[in-house]
Formats: sequence, structure tokens, C-alpha cells
Amino acid sequence: MNMASMTISSRLSGIAGPSGVITDPAELAAYQIGDKIPRAVVRPRTGEEVAELVKFASAERLAIVPTGARTKLGMGMPPRQYDLALDMTQLDRVIAFEPGDLTLGVEAGVPLEKLAAVLAEHRQFLPLPVPFGFRTTIGGTIASGVDSPLRQFYGTARDYLLGTEFVTGEGLLARSGGRVVKNVTGYDIHKLMIGALGTLGVITKINFRTFPLPGATRAFVALFESAERALELRHRVAGSPLTPLSLEIMSPRVAELLSGDVAARIESDPIPASLLRKTHWALMAGFAGNPQVLGRCERDLCQMAQLSGATSTAVLEEDKTAGAFGRVREFIPIALASSDATTIVKMMVLPAQMKQVLASAERAAETNSLLWAALARGLGVIYFALLPTDGEQDSRRRVTQATDQILLTCRDSGGEATIPWCPAEWKSALKVWGLNRRDLDQMRKLKEVFDPHGTLSPGRFVGGL
Repeated sequence: MNMASMTISSRLSGIAGPSGVITDPAELAAYQIGDKIPRAVVRPRTGEEVAELVKFASAERLAIVPTGARTKLGMGMPPRQYDLALDMTQLDRVIAFEPGDLTLGVEAGVPLEKLAAVLAEHRQFLPLPVPFGFRTTIGGTIASGVDSPLRQFYGTARDYLLGTEFVTGEGLLARSGGRVVKNVTGYDIHKLMIGALGTLGVITKINFRTFPLPGATRAFVALFESAERALELRHRVAGSPLTPLSLEIMSPRVAELLSGDVAARIESDPIPASLLRKTHWALMAGFAGNPQVLGRCERDLCQMAQLSGATSTAVLEEDKTAGAFGRVREFIPIALASSDATTIVKMMVLPAQMKQVLASAERAAETNSLLWAALARGLGVIYFALLPTDGEQDSRRRVTQATDQILLTCRDSGGEATIPWCPAEWKSALKVWGLNRRDLDQMRKLKEVFDPHGTLSPGRFVGGL
């Protein structure tokens, strides 16, 4: 360690304490993003310490990347500069929980599992069963903007995030929103933090509206010989009085991924062997309620499935749904672990365009001799996984050609598409953040306001922000 590094380490220790600073190369490697490894990892204990650390980094022109459980560091672009990893896992307290008001305030480093356990004691929950759920933190979930199958009924975090405390790139501790559901405090600045990958601020505290746990749950599955038939059932459900908690459409290879050894390592609860078939598309709906509601949902779904041409239907009782729901939730990490070169395109289109976009993505993959799997949410969000057999240059070329075509088709259909996950060494070749955005100038202005010196995760977001 040279003199400059020793001085920086000493200053960091003065803020976070000697035990809060890591400089051992073996431990630093766990925070690597792309080809960049930080010079130090700092573990603050309070929001005030985070502010002091960011203020110091800004003054010294050091670059910071906030991290949690590090499950989603592969999203976005590698940072241009990466001096300090700000490990937020020490900020893991539940600050305020008012079950009667359905409100919750937590620090950013609280693991989702811990949060679920606290809420379950009062028969409440947050509808955020997101990928990497067994490890991820609430701050990382918000900063990455990942969604969950329950967005079908509950929406995304944007719909129940009440407020945040965050640190700007100049080290200012700021607050937006509040702790109550009915709160008028000006602009919803806190919602800018969703999906920004820590480029606008370091989230330290988060306030949510919570929800009562649903009643008894069931999983309904219908199998089809084509995507068109599965989507027909999706449209019938959308036009009916039914309000399923989740509604997922899966291509045949998803069945193969979810029933394999990789899936068993990630989600240990099994999925019934006969539930999905490797030759069929599947629609899986989750629903909940009292016995009368459950009975109506089952009858109506079976009838609509028959009208849509389903080859078979099945209903899973609550004690058998854990594996089915769990493995669908973990589709992304399962796909990523199935191939070293897995590349996942996220498409967002109107539901009426899903058939066309899925068909075009399938052609793009097969024209380039690529295996693929697709999981589509009923609201028009599609995760399309390309599964090359290796990470060689020829595979990268074929993936690049396929993703370029998929992005164009999505844009021409009035939607948007990005590539949230791909091999780190391919990011320079792929259009990770999609095609050119018309709102990039506004994004640059926001970045300048919140982080004028480029201290926070420089280069990780759209347009090199």
C-alpha cells in the first residue's frame, strides 16, 4: 500500500472505524465489477457516516459504488472509475413499523428475508418477491429496479414507496416523501432512486406502505402448444372480473430450466414434475382468497383455458405452491447460472404487442443459432434469455446480432428494451441500455444536480451517466 492509499485508508477509518474498512485484496475481489476492483471497501453504520464518506470521496475526487448483498452488481455498465465500494449491509435496522397504519421504515441494508419475517408476525408483507430473494437487501432491490411476479396485482415498488433518505454526490443527507400513505411534500424525488443503480444518491432509509398477507393461495397452470394460445388465455383473463396476484407466460425451455439441477440449488422447494412440459408453453396464475373466491377463480380459469385451446390444466393447493412460485421468481438467476454467457433482454410493451414481439425475438434467436427461453408477465414485461453454449467471440457476434434485432423490433412496436444481464466482457459490444433515448438530456441534468462531480457509480447508467 502506497502513502496515498494509507492516507485514504486512515481517513476512511476515522469515519467508519478501523473495522469498517477493508483493504485486503482477497476480500476486495468479491466487490469486482467488470474488470474493476475497488481500492477499499467501507462499511458505514449510520446515514451520517455515509454522508461523511461521500463528502470525503467527492472532495478527493474518488468514485463510490454503493453495494448491498452484491447480487446485482452485474447490471448496467462497469463504472469508469471505482475507488470505494460502499457496503451498506451494516445499516440493517427496522426503524419504524406501524402495523395499524400499514407503514414501515427500514434502513437500506435490511435483507428481504429479515423484513418478510418481521412483517409476517403481523400478517403483513411487501409484494417484492424479487430474483435473488434469499440474499438481496431492500436497498439493492430499490436501486436496481427489479420487479416481481406480484406486479400483476400490486404494481411495482414505485406504487408503495412512500419516501427515502439518501445521500447526494456532494455528501448531503436529503429526504423526500414521508412515512404516511397520505403525504403531500412536493415532488416525488425519492422515486428517482428506483432503478438508478446508485448514480443519483446512496439510499440510507426507505419508507413503505405495507399490505395484509393474502388469504389462502393457489397456483393455476394451463399448457398450450403455442405462445399464441397462451396469450389468448392471458387476454381472456385480463378481460374478465378475475384479479390474479400473478400471471406469467413461459416458453417450453423455461420448464427445462426450472426443473433442472441448477434450479434446485437456487430454490430448494421442488416443482411438481408433471406441472410443466418441455414441449409446451405454459400460463401460470396465482390467486388468493376465501374458499368461495378460490372456487370461482378455479372454475373460471379452467373454462377460459379450455376455450383458449389448453391441452391440460392443473391447480396446486397452497402447500404445493412454494416450489412453483419460488422457481418462477428465480427465473433470472437460474438462467444466468445455466450458461456462462447467458444474456437476458428485458422488453416492455403493451400486452397487445406481446405476440408480435415474442415471435420476432424467437426468429432473431433461431436465425443466429441460439437457444432461448422467455418468461412474460401479463402486463407486458418480457424477459428473453439467450443461452449460448460458450462465451467465445462467435457466440458474442451471434448474440449481438440477435439483441440488435430484438431491440429494434421492440422499439418499432412502441416499447422499450434493455439488456440487464450479459457477460461483463460483452458489455462494450451490446446495447446494454437499449437504443437512443429521447430523455437523455433530462437525465444528464438530473445527474448534474444530484452528483455534480461524478462521485456516485460513474458510467454505470444510461448514456455513461
